[in-house]
Amino acid sequence: MARLFDLAFVILLLTKPHRQYQKLNRYKHDSTRYAPVMSGRPKDLREIRRPTMVDVGRLAGVSATTVSFVINASPGEVIRPETRRRVLAAVDELGYRPNRAAQGLRTRRTATIGFITDEVAVESYVGQIIAGAHDVAWRHGSVLLVINTMRSRAVTRAALDTLADRQVDSIIYAAAGTRRVTLPPSAGRVPTILVNCFTANDSLPCLLPDEVEGGRKAVRILIAAGHTRIAYLTGTPGAWATCARLRGYREELRQAGIDASDQIVRAGNYQADSGYELTLELLAKVHRPTAILCGNDRMALGSLMALREKGVDVPGEMSLVGYDDQDALVTHISPSISTVRLPFYDMGRWAAERMFGLGAQGLAPRTYMACIPVLRESVAAPRS
Repeated sequence: MARLFDLAFVILLLTKPHRQYQKLNRYKHDSTRYAPVMSGRPKDLREIRRPTMVDVGRLAGVSATTVSFVINASPGEVIRPETRRRVLAAVDELGYRPNRAAQGLRTRRTATIGFITDEVAVESYVGQIIAGAHDVAWRHGSVLLVINTMRSRAVTRAALDTLADRQVDSIIYAAAGTRRVTLPPSAGRVPTILVNCFTANDSLPCLLPDEVEGGRKAVRILIAAGHTRIAYLTGTPGAWATCARLRGYREELRQAGIDASDQIVRAGNYQADSGYELTLELLAKVHRPTAILCGNDRMALGSLMALREKGVDVPGEMSLVGYDDQDALVTHISPSISTVRLPFYDMGRWAAERMFGLGAQGLAPRTYMACIPVLRESVAAPRS
């Protein structure tokens, strides 16, 4: 019976469109015409027309131009409070939303930042770069369009072309591990900032963590506690972050008057297994260090496992420092591990904020952001 009624209703509208339209569409009494309540599903959702500024103006009793001034908060236009209230009430009643496509044609901006990543989207801890950029974009009324390339050159090339075709306002390209990247010639057609990566010739401005200073801060935690025998279990040999942190480690030792050549340095792989194995090697030595600095927090967790296995108290007999502060485990285990925090969230925020300001224009080839030491329970003075 309900279906017969719906059919009769549709036929009535088709046979007497003008008269029924007037009855159905009394703006100040019935704004539901944009989403009519019917007993069945509409045959085509495109039949539900999207309200326009003209519709809002009719309901509020003002011109579409006045509606535009209110919605866009046009500078220099004085709108009476009562008029503004009526317009905003009409917007709310009709469910009006601005037409972004039309705004883009007028302003030549699409309120979209393209975000290309190699593995950031699948690596949870560096996903904070995305989170930081997203929060800024959202605050500015924009969105991120994220493309994950998984380090494929073909996908990277297609991603840059696709984002340019969609006329994004700017592009942020971020890498999971700090490294040199090779980008296609099309990179840079849209204002672009690299985050946590760089090109060989610095053709595009980039933002990097200050890993040299981060290495200095990490070993400084142990020096400040009184340690002079500090072993360093580094990450993957040759990696940009490994080299930079090792340089900072040696510089800080020299500044403290400690001979860097007397310290034990062993290369790991940024995974817990290497922290575990290398720590067992250290414990087998006659002259053990009193403190261990690890290439990252995963290695520090592996090191802590080895120390516990051998009955070495942390921090009573051995102090331990990690790096990254991205693994939640380092805060929940006992003792919690002191570390140096990589500022990934702030890096994402900085890049996005820059795009809403001066963009890539005027940036130095490389900008460095400070890493932050985080003191927890794994460091104490060495036993005398």
